[in-house]
Amino acid sequence: MLITQLRNATLVLEFQAEGQDFVILVDPMLAPRGALPSLKYLGGQRRRNPLVALPDAAEALLARVTHCLITHCQRGHFDHLDRAGKRWLRERQIPVICMPRDADYLRQRGLQVWPLLGAERQPFFGGGHITPVPCVHGHGLVGRLMEHGHGYLLELPGEPSVYLAGDTVLCAPLRHCLQALRPDLAVLPAGGARFDMGGEVILSPADVASAAALLPRGTIIANHLEALDHCPGSRAGMRALASAQGWLPRLWVPEDGEARHFAARPV
Repeated sequence: MLITQLRNATLVLEFQAEGQDFVILVDPMLAPRGALPSLKYLGGQRRRNPLVALPDAAEALLARVTHCLITHCQRGHFDHLDRAGKRWLRERQIPVICMPRDADYLRQRGLQVWPLLGAERQPFFGGGHITPVPCVHGHGLVGRLMEHGHGYLLELPGEPSVYLAGDTVLCAPLRHCLQALRPDLAVLPAGGARFDMGGEVILSPADVASAAALLPRGTIIANHLEALDHCPGSRAGMRALASAQGWLPRLWVPEDGEARHFAARPV
C-alpha cells in the first residue's frame, strides 16, 4: 500500500485488488492557501486557513483518484470536505464512500454517494473489509456541538490493515480499535485542535503517544498538523516526543506531498 499525505487530514491510499488499481482520497480539503476562514475567533492569533498550499504533486496524484472516503463533513467541517473538494468530486463524479448519516447531505450537493451499510464490519474492495469506528470529537459543551463522525479500519488482502481515524480524542472506541483489532497502521490526528473555549477536540502529540502504547507492534502515522490555525501541535514536537519515549522507529510524521510504501506485516 502506498500512502501519500496531501495536507491536514487529506491523504491518498493506493493499492491493487483483484487486478484493479484503487486510489482512495480521504477527506479532501482542496482550497488554496488562505481561502477559508479562521477557526479561532478571539485574540491575535487568527489566520485564514489553510495555512499552507497543497503540495506540488497534488494535481498529478488527484488525477489518479478512483474513490473518495469521508469520515465526517457536516456542522462546518470544511477541513475534511471543503467547497473546493465538493466541486472537484462533483465535476469528476468520483464515488464517495460515507456513513449513512452523511449520504443525503452529500447527495444534495450533487455527489455520487456510496453509503456504507452501517456501523458493522462489512465487505470492501477486492474481497476486503471495512469497519467503521465511532469517533468522539471532544468532550463537554464543545463535544456536544461537534459532528463526531467515524474512522475506518480497512482490511485488504495482501495489504497491511490500516485504521484511518476521523477527528477524535482518546476515547473508548479508539482504544478498542488499537488494542483489540490491532491494525498494522494507524493514521491519527495529532494537532491538538482547540477553539477559544473548552478542551482539545482531537488528539494532541501526547495523546498520540498514549495511543501508540496501545499498539506496540503497529506503525503510527501522525497528520492533521501545521495546516489549520486552531491546531498548535507540530511535526517537530511529535517526533521529539516519540524519540524521547523510544518509539520513533514506529512513527511516520509525513510532510505534505510525502509518500511511503507499506507492506503487509508477516503473520
